Parts: sequence; C-alpha cells; structure tokens
Amino acid sequence: MPGTIDLIVTNGRVITMDDDNPRAEAVAVSGNEIVAVGPKAEIEGLKSPATKVVDAAGKTVMPGLIESHVHIFMGAAELENLDLAPVHGLDNLTAAVRGFAAKRAADKLVYANSVSYNVIGDGVYVTRQDLDRVLPDRPFAMMGADHHTVWANTKALELAGILHGGEVPAGAEIVMAPDGTATGELREPGAFRYVLAHTRTGGRDALGFTEAGEPNPAPTAAERASDRAILKRGLDYCAAYGFTSLHNMDGNFYTLELLQEIDDAGEFTIRCQSPFHMKNFFPIAKLESDAVEMRRRFASERVYSGRVKLFMDGVAESWTAMMLEEYPDKPGCFGDPNYTAEQFKEIAIAADRLGLQIDVHAIADAAIRRTLDGFAAAQTANGKRDSRHRIEHVEVIDPADIPRFKELGVIASMQPTHPPGVVFPLWPVISRLRDRQLPFAYPWSTMREVSVAMPFSSDWPVAPIDPMLSFKAAMTRKPFKPGLPDHRQTLMQCIAGYTRDGAFTEFAEARKGRLSRGLLADIVVMSHDLEALDPEALTEASAVTTIADGRITHQA
Repeated sequence: MPGTIDLIVTNGRVITMDDDNPRAEAVAVSGNEIVAVGPKAEIEGLKSPATKVVDAAGKTVMPGLIESHVHIFMGAAELENLDLAPVHGLDNLTAAVRGFAAKRAADKLVYANSVSYNVIGDGVYVTRQDLDRVLPDRPFAMMGADHHTVWANTKALELAGILHGGEVPAGAEIVMAPDGTATGELREPGAFRYVLAHTRTGGRDALGFTEAGEPNPAPTAAERASDRAILKRGLDYCAAYGFTSLHNMDGNFYTLELLQEIDDAGEFTIRCQSPFHMKNFFPIAKLESDAVEMRRRFASERVYSGRVKLFMDGVAESWTAMMLEEYPDKPGCFGDPNYTAEQFKEIAIAADRLGLQIDVHAIADAAIRRTLDGFAAAQTANGKRDSRHRIEHVEVIDPADIPRFKELGVIASMQPTHPPGVVFPLWPVISRLRDRQLPFAYPWSTMREVSVAMPFSSDWPVAPIDPMLSFKAAMTRKPFKPGLPDHRQTLMQCIAGYTRDGAFTEFAEARKGRLSRGLLADIVVMSHDLEALDPEALTEASAVTTIADGRITHQA
C-alpha cells in the first residue's frame, strides 16, 4: 500500500499513455511521485483528511505536457513586447507601432515581434525606408515570426552601428542596397544581434541564440533580478497551458543559472532542459569545456542539460534554408549553410563521443542530408549507441533520406503549427518550394514511420505555445494541393507527441510522460473531455489544473 497520500486527482477521464493500464478514473500522489492509478472508488479510498483533492469533473486528465522545442527566455521577454502577428497593412502597422512607442518612451529601441513577412503585402519586401515612415523619430525594429529575420529602420541601424554593414558569421547576412547602405533586412542571429543588444534586456534573452552565449559585460544585480523575473513569468505562462517540462533550444550558462535560482528560491513551476549552443565559430574544445561542464553542473530533474544545439540552416522565408536545388524564385540561390560538411562531421563525432545528445535545426532537404551525414559519421567513428540525436523541423526532405532516420535512430521533432496556412501565411514559403517537394513538405505521417518517437512542439515564441492549437492544426491539416499525402494526426498521436514521445526524446521515459506508479507526479487536468470535442473545437479547451513534481503550479 502507498504511504501518505498528498494529492488525488479524481472523477476524470484519465488517459495514462501507459500501454499496460491505458485508462483510469483517478490518480494518487505522494510527494513528487504517482503512487496509484485506477478506479475512482479505489483511489479515493486512499485519501486522508490532509489529502488535497482535485475534481476533474469528468474531463480529460493526462500526463503533464512536455514542450519539446521552446525558446523560454526569449518567449518570456517577448510577452512584454508589441505582438504584430495579427497586424497587416502599412497603415495598421504604423498605428500599432506608434501606439506602442508612445507607451514605451524610455526605451532606446522600440521593439516588436512576430511580424509576418507579408505584413505590407504578398511579394512586398520591407525596407528601412518603409519603417522610417512607420516610426520616423525613434529607432524601431521588428522580429519576424520565424525569428530568423529582423527588419530595422534607419535610426535602429545607426544605433546598432550597421547602417553601412558589419561583420557576420557564415549563414547570416546584413542585406545591402546598391548604394552601400543596409536595406533594413537582417537575416539570421549573426546579423540581427547588433540590434537586439539594444532591447530592454540588452539582448540577454537571446544570447544563447545569437552570440558567444554569455552576457558581456556581466549583468548588474538589478539586471539579473529583472531577467530572473522575466524568466519566471515565462515559466508560469507555460505552466498555465498544462506544461510540466520544457526542452529549451537556446540555452547558456546564464539561463541555467537563473533557472536554478528560481528553483532554489522555491518558485519552481516547470522542469527545464537547456542545451549548450554550439556556434559555427566555436572551437571543438568548447564541447568539453562548456557542454560537458554544463551537463555536470545542471543535472537535477528540474534544471538540467546534456544536449548540444546547432543551426544547420535558416528558413525558406528568407532563402536561408539549405536546398538541394536552387530556389525557384531566386535562381542561383541554394540557401546558407552554417557549417561545412566536414566541420559538422567533426562536431558530431566529438559531441557523440562525449555522450552528448545532438539537436540540429535543419529545415530543408540539403540541410537534413548534411545533418544525417554527420550523424552517420559519428556512428562510424564511435560505434552505434542509443544516442537519440534529433533533427528539428524537417520541413522539406528528399525521399532518399527518409529511411536514414530509422537506420541511424534519429528523432524527427515536429511542429504542427508550422506548415503555411495555420499560423503563417502561404506566401512566401509556398513560392519557395517546387512541386516535386510538396509531397515531402512537413511530412508528419511519413516521418512517423521511421522516427522511433515523434515529439510535437510549438517553437514558441515562433508560434503560440497553446498545445490545443497544435492539436487542432495536426488533426485538421489540409494538403497544399489535391493529391498530396494526408498528414493529419489522431488525438492519441498528438497526446503522445506532447507526453510519452517528449519524455523518450530526453531519455526520461522511465520517469515521466505517462501516468503510472513510480513516475514523477506531472499531471494536467483539462477543461473539456478532449475525446468528445470536434477537432475544429479543440482550441476551446484549456488546462484548468497543472501539477508538476506533485505541486499544483497552475489552477484556473
């Protein structure tokens, strides 16, 4: 019999994701572990006067959700910014930006985020002159929804010191006009880092994404306290959507230290794994000096590392995703690799030898092939092991490379809201793809056959973090054209992608991702019976109670 029962979730339609006991009505928790899962009467018989009872009222109860691809510090910081996702047209953009700027008179850079590439119109590329008209008297910059492009007005470029260009690493570009001045379009982190250095956080929220990784100079005590508060707000925001674990994608020592401080202060709401971000200008020795040290220093079940993150390419929207064929709307352009084939093989072999999981952003077919080649080289050099290396996004793959995922044991990490037509407009991505590529674009059902697990995620703040939006997108997706494969997913596949598959992806399947005795008490109670909802209505559902590590971290 279990010992003291601290908490019971009862009267629910419990989806356990445990094949040995797939359905139940109630869950009992002692400390931070699940001690019993079963019928309502049996579980309620375990409670004492001190037991806290959560009545699920006949709604869905499932394992705590795992966000397998998120940029937590950046997303948290952007909660304070102007969100331009719903804004279209120059007049509307001007009104939104000027209204926001009036409220942020002290900011040296007016900064907005999540703008669409077609904010002015399909086929119209934003320039600094456009943004000078939007906000003529102050530095202004806006981050693209995909977080791979920033557009800045003249004053912002002058503030950043790049109106006449600047040094950028491979894969990045300060787009220049024929007159020798910047157009205002800054492609990839190596280019827009100059502008982000002037945001309210001094760009510290994006350091794991953009530069050498750590703040320089060191933040003041006040800045550090502010950053910690921002990060805590982001964690709470995620917990309100039912998340109990996050796979952060742009981590550094600074972010992990802040997370550890939050946990040490007793303010824990969500588990967070952060990687060492290996840049293309880092020496190989950094893997051992930084990535291994990060894994050693941060190894609890709440704040932990153990991964290496890389960007192989950019995105199709800015022609920076690596294609096997030239872009149909930009002859001679194949995209921008961040690593040569030999450079990535060397990194992959070294990281794999150190027992680190490798996690690579690879959007297009050439980038995916180069990544798989690197993983294959690591396997040849070091021997086959349960590495669970990951490729993020897999948006356009060559069919010849599909079986290699199974051969190499590589995980395809997918984002249901990313195909154009859900959150993002059809233009410009569809104009960047050839007809032969469309059957293998965002190929969830195809990759499910070869990926040992298929975690789902949002890539927040690239797309909204709401898991129900991802569920709806995955279950209702329509082909881009008649005759293309059907990549719709089932509800159970979506739940698995956000629970069991996410846990497997981080080698934690024996501790979480299911509701089973002995596993961590990470649980979410939903506002609806998800199985009774039409897929189109899934966004009506939300998390009403989130339990992480046996503690209620959110209650609506």
